[in-house]
Amino acid sequence: MRRDTATGGPPSAAEEPVADATTGSSGRETPNEIRPSARLVSHTPEPETAVALAARLCYSKSGLAEVVAGLTEAETASFIDKLREAGHLSPFEHASFQFYIEGSRAMLAQLTRHRIASYSVQSMRYVAPGRPEYVVPPLVRRDEARLAVYRAQMDQAFAAYHDLLARGVPAEDARMVLGQGVATRLVCTFNARSLHNFFRLRCCRRAQWEIRQIAYQMRREVRRVAPALFSDAGPACESLGHCTEGRFSCGRHRFLGRIGPAPAGNS
Repeated sequence: MRRDTATGGPPSAAEEPVADATTGSSGRETPNEIRPSARLVSHTPEPETAVALAARLCYSKSGLAEVVAGLTEAETASFIDKLREAGHLSPFEHASFQFYIEGSRAMLAQLTRHRIASYSVQSMRYVAPGRPEYVVPPLVRRDEARLAVYRAQMDQAFAAYHDLLARGVPAEDARMVLGQGVATRLVCTFNARSLHNFFRLRCCRRAQWEIRQIAYQMRREVRRVAPALFSDAGPACESLGHCTEGRFSCGRHRFLGRIGPAPAGNS
């Protein structure tokens, strides 16, 4: 795999959430607080070509050499469009994308519900955090009183954790006193087809704010290296043209016929 270095009024088309930018002494992050983030670590070399090659072989009488010959960039994009229109998405599974993610344990519980993926998570059984590390929800950060309560509770939980360790309690048991906001780090790998499903569910306005923020960061990363594969990836209102949330719908799908999906370059 290649390694990379590098709601009032009508709903808007550009839906990518922005990081909380609250300023002031009460809202400023401490060294203990992390922001949820996702970064592409590696991916299948030429992922779009890998998908188009697999698709072309399905409909060709020839062998590999003949299938590869003449597979231009334009033909690759055309094959991907045809696969999407036909709902023939199994060739998308030949392209894989690996991410490094930081966030809360609450986010991890949601992320790992997406089962067609591989996860390697920093263990709290073998790795005891030296200092408190946690995620602060934006609605908590924006209010001085809420933030004070939140930070005090986190400090108390981590103090109890280290006290239990000092009393000989194993880390695998002491960690039980820590809440869902405690930080975690992981590496995960998805194929392109599974990512489309992930984006359809987790880019939706009804998704919890942290997993939604992670999903949009992941979508931005994969669009950078495989724009043709993910040009229509996003919430159901964008990718399917209708909402799948029933009576819980935010109503955005009713405006997209007029507004249009968010351009790939903006999100």
